[in-house]
Amino acid sequence: MTSASEQQHLAGPLSAAVANLCQRLQPQVSARTAAGFREVLRRLSAPLQVAVAGRIKSGKSTLVNALIGRRVAPTDVGECTRLVTRFQYGTVDRVELVFFDGRKQVLPFDVGGMIPNDLEVDFDKVSHLEAYLTNAVLRDLTVIDTPGLGSLDLASVKRTEQLLGAAKHRKPGEDGDDEPEVDEESGDLDDTSRNAVAGAEAVLYVVTQGVRADDQQALAAFTAATASREAGPVNAIAVLNKADTITPESVTGSDGDVWKAATILAEKQAATLKPRVADVIPVIGLLAESAESGGFTSADADALRSLAQLDDGTWETMLISADIFTTWDCDVATGTRARLLEKLDLYGIRCAVDAIKADPDLTAGALRRKLLDASGLAGVRGRLDAVFRARADGIKAAAALASVTALAHASGDPGERQRVHDAIEVLLAKPEAHQLRLLEALTLVTSGAVDMPDDLAEEVLRVGSSAEIGEQLGMKGRPHKELSAYALERAGWWRSFASFGATPAQSRVAHVVHRAYFLIWQQLRAQ
Repeated sequence: MTSASEQQHLAGPLSAAVANLCQRLQPQVSARTAAGFREVLRRLSAPLQVAVAGRIKSGKSTLVNALIGRRVAPTDVGECTRLVTRFQYGTVDRVELVFFDGRKQVLPFDVGGMIPNDLEVDFDKVSHLEAYLTNAVLRDLTVIDTPGLGSLDLASVKRTEQLLGAAKHRKPGEDGDDEPEVDEESGDLDDTSRNAVAGAEAVLYVVTQGVRADDQQALAAFTAATASREAGPVNAIAVLNKADTITPESVTGSDGDVWKAATILAEKQAATLKPRVADVIPVIGLLAESAESGGFTSADADALRSLAQLDDGTWETMLISADIFTTWDCDVATGTRARLLEKLDLYGIRCAVDAIKADPDLTAGALRRKLLDASGLAGVRGRLDAVFRARADGIKAAAALASVTALAHASGDPGERQRVHDAIEVLLAKPEAHQLRLLEALTLVTSGAVDMPDDLAEEVLRVGSSAEIGEQLGMKGRPHKELSAYALERAGWWRSFASFGATPAQSRVAHVVHRAYFLIWQQLRAQ
């Protein structure tokens, strides 16, 4: 059984149940599999692991800085941007280089408090970076910054693919890698077992204006624990970054408004990427980083106040392009304008000056908050809370079960596989494990493993993708009595479908959805 101290660090009862399962199974499996189970236990007690991934130059590191609330991840091209960097909570700020042979080396921050771009070590021997920060946001969320997919640097791409689970889909021997020799009696993790428990548990995928085929492929390859649980609305969100660069005239229905255009485009991208992601949220990462991480200063606010004094004709002319903005003759120094451009870009500068014109007495702090609001970061954080933090227990437990299954399959022992399979089935049969069953059903439907009619698949997606009853029922804001009646009606419908008309695979999903509706009805009746 898990100790009291371990229980305190687990995300919830589902994680605790899986942890107890791992501990009970350890004496019944090989030393190698048991070592894998110990790693699963360690990950279960750690914060939720969220990878920020996407194509090169999509603004991943800038968004990471905004989410953490500190400008620490390098955004310029350098050695560090070619490595996976794990940002986690620590009592003292420090960065460690982790080498492939297990060695660690402390890496000092640069003069600006950021991770330095150049490592001054043999880059090819470095596995990844571990950054420990005192920022409170990292207490329950480990943020993993990844190299860009689509880079010409194949080694960096491979690091990201391994984190996202893409590398595991290659056959042994591809890319020049031979399948490693395995010592069955060893208590250490071999590469196969390590891959079974490595990787992120959730992904924040960064796209820009165009969703490309490799974005789809990366999301398809992502798995919660490199164990065949494809990315879906339970553990994946996409963000449309650099929303301020969208030309409103190119988006029908935007009425010339940049943010409205970004919202419409994000909705279209969500339709393209679903069911791989829960949603696509527009954001302006650069503006969010500057407003949230201390980059915006009172000197910047003063410069913007000076710009707000310009006549409308001059001001509109300066905003035509970045070159005109920095070279036009005005009282604000060229260097100061270039600094504002680096921090806010033209859209952020326009937002700030408009806010000052509307309220000339606006303080620097209030102006910073308005810029933060304009960045859309609150929307991203809200979805992170709703999709990831609120469901961390289920996400972590499901990822852990997937890892346990993968470890058993990697052992090559049919008896061991059967013992693990039977133990998992016993766990899933318990009423308190219903959420895991629902996550499993959702994964089966969204991955196409179980074929469902489009309307029913959409219903499974809705019920399984939210923790809020109104959203689960598709009746947000409706009266309590209507919600209760609808939940009971749908519970009965899915029970009938499971017994009459469904295929065996569909019936398995239908029974889970029936119970989900029934539990919702019971919860509403008790309120």
